[in-house]
Amino acid sequence: MRPGALLDTGPLVAYLRRRDRHHDWAADQFATLDLPFVTCEPVLTEACFLVVRDGQQPTRVLDVLGRGAVRLGFELDDEIPAVRTLMQRYENLPMSLADACLVRMAEQTGLPICTLDSDFEIYRAHGCRNLDLIMPPGGGRSLHEP
Repeated sequence: MRPGALLDTGPLVAYLRRRDRHHDWAADQFATLDLPFVTCEPVLTEACFLVVRDGQQPTRVLDVLGRGAVRLGFELDDEIPAVRTLMQRYENLPMSLADACLVRMAEQTGLPICTLDSDFEIYRAHGCRNLDLIMPPGGGRSLHEP
């Protein structure tokens, strides 16, 4: 088992959505990685929006937290300057608040990010170091692609 990981929106939603093409991969991550995953409120907000759009109850996202598979580990109030700097650095993508929080969390913890979003291959910790990513074989998908 790999010790700890940060969790992005894509794997969380794929885990909850059985017909998602990455569901089996996401379920494997929940089964084999050392839980709980660590995430932030913006990831949960995105996930709630996406599961509702898929016709599911947003409480399914909260249920994952209630089971202890995911926990919160970020205080945005304390990290606004760093998150703002990240969002400005990657404004050409643009970088979402959830992505900026996860990159900042990776800078702070050194933990890998479990994601489906190929934009994380572009982002750099402290502006220079590649992020350690857990992605499905063949890579992820950019949320900014048509």
